[in-house]
Amino acid sequence: MNSLTKLWKWTDDRTGISEITRFLFGHLVPPESKWLYVFGSATLFSFILQVVTGIALAFMYQPSAENAYDSLIYITRQAPFGNLLRGLHFFGASSMILFVGIHMIRVYLMSAFKFPREMSWVTGTIMLLLTVTMGFTGQLLRWDANGVWSVVVGAEQAGRIPLAGKAVAHFLLGGDTIGATTLSRYYAIHVFLIPALLLGLIGLHLYMVLKNGISEPPVAGRKVEKAGYREWYQSMVNQRGVPFWPDAAWRDATFGIVVVAAIFLLALIFGPPAIGEPPDPSSINANPRPDWYFMWVFAIFALMPPQIESAVIAFSPVVIGIILLSLPFVQGTGERSLLRMPWKIGIIVVLLTVVTTFWYIGSRSPWSPRFDTKTLSSAVVGNVTPAAMKGADLYYKKACIYCHMISGEGGRRGPDLSNIGNLLTRDQMVIKIVNGGGNMPAFGASVKDGDLNLLTEFLLTRRR
Repeated sequence: MNSLTKLWKWTDDRTGISEITRFLFGHLVPPESKWLYVFGSATLFSFILQVVTGIALAFMYQPSAENAYDSLIYITRQAPFGNLLRGLHFFGASSMILFVGIHMIRVYLMSAFKFPREMSWVTGTIMLLLTVTMGFTGQLLRWDANGVWSVVVGAEQAGRIPLAGKAVAHFLLGGDTIGATTLSRYYAIHVFLIPALLLGLIGLHLYMVLKNGISEPPVAGRKVEKAGYREWYQSMVNQRGVPFWPDAAWRDATFGIVVVAAIFLLALIFGPPAIGEPPDPSSINANPRPDWYFMWVFAIFALMPPQIESAVIAFSPVVIGIILLSLPFVQGTGERSLLRMPWKIGIIVVLLTVVTTFWYIGSRSPWSPRFDTKTLSSAVVGNVTPAAMKGADLYYKKACIYCHMISGEGGRRGPDLSNIGNLLTRDQMVIKIVNGGGNMPAFGASVKDGDLNLLTEFLLTRRR
């Protein structure tokens, strides 16, 4: 024990660990900084979980176009705890995006970005952008049809940017078309570049918090002025402040543990996103859908008039970035209380309403196939012949149900087939299925004659 004490004293003397620890955990914070201040720490806990699970997955994942898909199948179905790891990584990403958004909303509503904390807001905005980018790049690493075509769609949209569009699209694809270089590029960005940038920004962000202190809750009439604010804040925390540990840190730790436990339960109960079909660049019938946190953007672009798409794609990120980054410099002083600025609540309510509405529309999008649709229920199929029963099974296996609804079950992308038996003859159905038409692809090459007969036998039973 004496030897360990001597070793600790020697190490502490050379490194100054105890001094650093005292500074980190002993700094004073405003006594009113309660539960509304835990969302930044929740984001940090989620990021740490992402790093840990990401490293574990990287030991098994093979970032090559030939092996990526199979390695992910192996992780999901055979590797010990592989499915759980993927679930933790997916829900950890969702948690990180959710809490960084909530944290920034809290900072905005409490005007905690004002002097002298402008750089805390700037670094937080950049970390929000990097977090979203990490979510986007991670979707491609699944290397299934949905992930691959999502990147193709993103590159196609970026290609519409005036002047720089072609260069941006070329960068996103790692060439003129998607391929092995694309996967290598996204793997490097997702695994190395973005985490390294986030680690540096988190360190800078925490340093800013320590240097300028945690912003006190706003009080109506107490304005922030560059002359005298630092002196007032230091005097306030010296008189009434409490040490970060344990008076304030226990809330961060408690909430962080709850968040990690919730992610674990979600991963255990629901698991990771299902892996789709292997990527097929030659397919023209792919219908990619993003993860839930991009669903509202997916809906906006789907509903947007084509005439304004290019302008929105080119200028909306720039405008949003300028607004966010300039906010602490435009409104860097003055009132902080919502009682004096109730319009800020209105801005957040409108923003959340827009995002929620488009997310709901996107998740139920009639223009996109419903890949999660199950086979038709026995109540809908009804009492039909054995041949028609086989046709009902083919209606699901051939993915007709993803786009066409029957008696309220199925997708909405194509026409409702509930009464198709009253509208088309067998020959007309065969012609439509074989040749396609409109937005419907031709299935002549993928549906055999015997299956075609069984399928039409079932469809002819769909009558009023």
